Amino acid sequence: MTATPAATTRFAALHHRPGHPLLLPNAWDHASAAALAAAGHLAIGTTSLGVAAAAGLPDGAAATRAETVRLARRLGRDGFLLSVDAESGFSDDPSEVAALAVELVQAGVVGINLEDGRPDGGLTPSDLHAAKVAAVKAAVPELFVNARTDTYWCGHDDSGSDGPGPETLRRLAAYQEAGADGVFVPGLAGPAAIGRLVGGLSVPLNILWTPTGPGLAELAGLGVARVSLGSLLYRSALAAAVGTAAAVASGGPVGPVPGYADVQALSGR
Repeated sequence: MTATPAATTRFAALHHRPGHPLLLPNAWDHASAAALAAAGHLAIGTTSLGVAAAAGLPDGAAATRAETVRLARRLGRDGFLLSVDAESGFSDDPSEVAALAVELVQAGVVGINLEDGRPDGGLTPSDLHAAKVAAVKAAVPELFVNARTDTYWCGHDDSGSDGPGPETLRRLAAYQEAGADGVFVPGLAGPAAIGRLVGGLSVPLNILWTPTGPGLAELAGLGVARVSLGSLLYRSALAAAVGTAAAVASGGPVGPVPGYADVQALSGR
C-alpha cells in the first residue's frame, strides 16, 4: 500500500507543533507496533537494533535490508504513520539508497531515518551522506527524511557543555542543504546545547530520550520537535522477559501482562 499524500503531510505536520514534540516509540515487529498504536500513538518508528537482534543479525552493519523492508510491508498496511530506521541506507551508493526509499514508500512508509555512523565507530563522509539524502528526496520527495549524525554517538564532537561543536554543525548544515526534512543528534543531552542547536536550525530537531537527559516536558520547552525512544522499548522487553523467568524460578510475583486473547487480537484476527 503506497503511502498517501495525506499520510505524509500528516506525519510532517506532527513535527511542527511548538511545545508539543512528536513522541516516537520504536517497534521491532508487528505485535509491538500494533500494541503501541492501540495505546494511542499516531506515529511509530522502527528500531534497527530490535529488528536486527530479533533476526540474530548485527545492527548498523547493513545486514538487515531484507528484514527491514519485510517489516515495513507488514506494518505499512496498518492505520498508523510509520517511519523506518534504515541505518545508513544499507549502501554507500546513493542510487541504491534511493531505490530502498521508493520500496518503503510503496510499502506505506511516510518517514525514513538515515544515519552517518559506521560499524567501526567512524563516520560516513558528510558529502556522501548528503548525496544519499538528496537522492532520496529526488526519488520520493514526499518521504520525510530524518538525517542523523552520529558525531556524539561515535565521539567525534568536540563541543563544550553549551553547544554542539563544529563537526556536528557542519554535518547538519550539509544535510539540511541536501533536503533533509529533519535532523537527529543521538547522544546530545545537555539542555543548553540542545537549546542552542534548535535556534540555529531551519528544520525540526529530533532528540533521543535517555534516562539521564531532559524529560519530555523540558525537551518541549527547548524547542525539540521529535523525541525518539530508539531501542529502549526492545531492551526493556528483553529485561522484562528475563526478569519474569527469574521471578517464576524464585517464586516471586509476576505481572501484570497482556492475556493470550489480547495479544492474539493484535494480529487483527
